[in-house]
Amino acid sequence: MQSDDKPVSGQQNPNSPSFLDLLDQMPPPPATGPDKDSGTNLAQLRAAWNASWEQGGFLHGRWEELRQVPQAGWHGMANWIKAVLILTGMCAVIILLDTAGDIFDAALNRLADAVPATQVGTSATGEFWGVVDNPIRTYIAQHTAGLPVSGAAIYIFWQATGLFGLIGGFIGATGARLTWTCWGAATASVVWTTTPADGRTVATAIAVLAWTIASTAALRGLSLRPFININNFPPPAPAFQPQIEIRPEIHIPAPAPAPDDDAPDNVHPFQR
Repeated sequence: MQSDDKPVSGQQNPNSPSFLDLLDQMPPPPATGPDKDSGTNLAQLRAAWNASWEQGGFLHGRWEELRQVPQAGWHGMANWIKAVLILTGMCAVIILLDTAGDIFDAALNRLADAVPATQVGTSATGEFWGVVDNPIRTYIAQHTAGLPVSGAAIYIFWQATGLFGLIGGFIGATGARLTWTCWGAATASVVWTTTPADGRTVATAIAVLAWTIASTAALRGLSLRPFININNFPPPAPAFQPQIEIRPEIHIPAPAPAPDDDAPDNVHPFQR
């Protein structure tokens, strides 16, 4: 019989009382004196805390779910543990991307300082990002005049779509990888369309190269080689080996004895 504190297939037991329910069900202990209200509340809180850690309590059930994570695996753990792990992973990826951007910006600035003749602005990363970002902003401003949504909202949606494709593709979601592919192709097309003819080729090349560099994370583990499952094919036929000689054995029955001329014709062997 399944107890109340053990999850079944990663789902929370609906019969397990919550901490607030236990707090409401606790009868108030008798108290006297001017501080009886504060003492009553503290006693109820302590009693509810102790009850939630008993067998079948809310906190006891959550602790059992945490304890069973190594044996349950990803598919068997509770849903709230999956949500916490996913949010923690997304925050870690965002922090890593922000740190990597700062490191890349510092490296480009050092490279720009080493070659003073090529210095045009104050931030090399901002210049490269402006090659892709400015055409996007211009294209959105030119083609959102008759829409019920503002250009700023569409620009934020464009950024959120790229971030979703990058993070979801890194996790391995197929839909996120398709979104990342379409997002990169649309971005390169907009840069080619909006950039003036003199710098159109260079701007599109920068956009495509930046998108392919980021695709190493978004398309991580994706292979173009076909996967062949050998279990679906019948077993191979045995190879013919001519060196093995099979000689059939032919048994020739012995000839019947010749009839005796002296024996009478009316004599026959006894048959059962």
